[in-house]
Amino acid sequence: MVTGPARLHTDALSTLEAWRPATAAQESLRQSYLGFISAREDACARECAPGHVTASAVVLDEPGERVLLTLHPRVGRWLQLGGHCEPEDTTLAGAALREAHEESGMADLVIDPTPVHLDVHPITCSLGVPTRHFDVRFVVRAPRHAQPVRSTESDDLRWWPISALPPGSTDLTEMIASATEVADSVFVPESHFPGKVR
Repeated sequence: MVTGPARLHTDALSTLEAWRPATAAQESLRQSYLGFISAREDACARECAPGHVTASAVVLDEPGERVLLTLHPRVGRWLQLGGHCEPEDTTLAGAALREAHEESGMADLVIDPTPVHLDVHPITCSLGVPTRHFDVRFVVRAPRHAQPVRSTESDDLRWWPISALPPGSTDLTEMIASATEVADSVFVPESHFPGKVR
């Protein structure tokens, strides 16, 4: 029997093997991710001390003019939604969509299962252990008139115009630009199953 973590590990490899980034820098990161994931069966588990794969959602509104950002309580900065993979996750896109639902409180989100951006960064996790996050970002579209509800994981949660992001968020610019380039292919139909993967 193939377990959730094993399926997630397989999906992470196949997802990144199939993706073709638009820049040389992102391609270099893709190769680094593949090497790391191939070498570690636990690469997607937060218990993997050298670092672990995380999944993020670049949530755009229906017109594609605003991005939903959360004010992270520990980091103290506005960030995209996302976080650690859980044992029940079987795909990276599914993990990102789950995080988007949990952190936004919005239903009927639609995700494109193809990554749009990668970023690896050092971080001290909740247990106080220094590690690295190998973050894989996906674009998610919210339905028209969707109203986010702040969760206990956030100090604030709001829509920001893509042309007027909050101060100190210049490092989000490339990620959001990559998401908006493909966002038009991620439609939110009038009627679909909640949490749909395009």
